[in-house]
Amino acid sequence: MSKRTVAEVVSTSESAGGCCAPLGSASFDEADAAELAAGFAALGDPVRLHLLSMIAANGALGVCVCDLVEPSGRSQPTVSHHLRILREAGLVTSEKRGKWAWYFSEPDRIAALKIALG
Repeated sequence: MSKRTVAEVVSTSESAGGCCAPLGSASFDEADAAELAAGFAALGDPVRLHLLSMIAANGALGVCVCDLVEPSGRSQPTVSHHLRILREAGLVTSEKRGKWAWYFSEPDRIAALKIALG
C-alpha cells in the first residue's frame, strides 16, 4: 500500500479523464483485509492490548505466562485465554518450557497492522 497526496489523486484522476481516482489497490485485497481485521479485533480488548504491550516490550527474551498474571490483574486461566486469542491472530507465538508457556511478539505482524493504519 502506498500513501498518495491529494494532489497526486487529483492529477491521476484528471489525466484519466474522470473526476475521481479508482478505488482499491492490487496489493490489498479482501483476504488481506480479513487477515488484518482479525489482528485488530484481537487488539480490541484492553486486556489483550496490555498483554501484547508487555510481551513486545520484552523483545526476543519473551515472557512467561506466569509473569503476566500479576501485572494484568487477571487470573492465570483468563490470561491464557487472552493469549490464545492473540496467538490465533498471529500477534504472538508461544513456546513450552517445562510446565509454563513463554510468549513472544511477532514484530512483522504488528508492523503490518501499523502500516495498514497508515
